[in-house]
Amino acid sequence: MIIKISNLSEGVHNYVFEEPIKEIGLEEYFFGNVSVEVELNKSSNQIVLNVALELSARFECDRCTVNYNTPITTEYQMVYLFGKEPVESESINITYLPNDADKLILDEDIKDFVLLSIPMKKLCKEDCKGLCYKCGKNLNEGNCNCEKSNIDARWLPLIDLKNKIN
Repeated sequence: MIIKISNLSEGVHNYVFEEPIKEIGLEEYFFGNVSVEVELNKSSNQIVLNVALELSARFECDRCTVNYNTPITTEYQMVYLFGKEPVESESINITYLPNDADKLILDEDIKDFVLLSIPMKKLCKEDCKGLCYKCGKNLNEGNCNCEKSNIDARWLPLIDLKNKIN
């Protein structure tokens, strides 16, 4: 995704892109198209981008191992400053452009922020019950017939804590 900035007037400009996931290099978890809405605010020495992304992902639930599809939405802001980069710059949301830059290529930034939006704990639903630790049955589909009375004594404090929370 490229935005030409060489003859762009100062002020706010809006763009909408929709491209296949493979064009950005995101094929491991994602499928379909990525929808991108960009609000570009250009001034004489900087460009501020506000970007909203929307795409579909397929994950494996961390508790019950079921594959599920979910929408992913994320937003980020990127600032482009014209001029030379200072020696010490630690902000990841600021990029320095040469004064004669004529375009912005958004693909790498989009890829990075999409990857950052992948949840740490992937759950098919918030109250996923997971699998039975004995027989492996998916407890979201119903209870199993495993005997529950033989509980290792080391787990009793955690079971008591769980019962207090519920």
